Amino acid sequence: MARPARFTTEQFLDAAVRKAAEGGSAAVTMSAVASAVGAPSGSVYHRFTGRTELLAETWLRTVTDFQEGYLAVLNEADSDARRAARMAARHVIAWSRAHPERATVLLYGAEAFDRAHWSPEHRGRAEAGNRRVFAALAAHATALGLDGPEGADRVALALVDLPLALVRRHLRAGTGLPAHAEDLAEQGASALLFR
Repeated sequence: MARPARFTTEQFLDAAVRKAAEGGSAAVTMSAVASAVGAPSGSVYHRFTGRTELLAETWLRTVTDFQEGYLAVLNEADSDARRAARMAARHVIAWSRAHPERATVLLYGAEAFDRAHWSPEHRGRAEAGNRRVFAALAAHATALGLDGPEGADRVALALVDLPLALVRRHLRAGTGLPAHAEDLAEQGASALLFR
């Protein structure tokens, strides 16, 4: 009977997120992650073929977690497109508040996590997630009566870019998100979308 693994993939990815939040993706090395978990260096290689895969999985788990919650909010709200838009803008802030280390990882962007060297499988997963989000945003633009490229840009700005700018400013300053951040994100989205 095989011995159960002492260290899980999730433990290594959690450690990688912490390392990235503290020092950027350069801080995410196989040995640093192993050390953070209290595992021998070889344990990390049982889960990941090398640093590039570790970086890819760190990014993908983080962005997938964010996207799943975001899409659930955007597609929910009782088919009320205006309410869903307001709640999606608030979700960016609320998720970032609940997961500041993961939000910091997302703010670096996939390129900082060696995206240029990811395997086709990892790139495919990233692209599939992005397609889902952009398709949902495009559908939302249509539901709000915003057509064409300007409508798509307006929705992306209101529901992604502006809330993330607020998150970026506070997390990069190390101040945490203020209590009024969700309200600001919602007000910004409303001002852009409901003229």
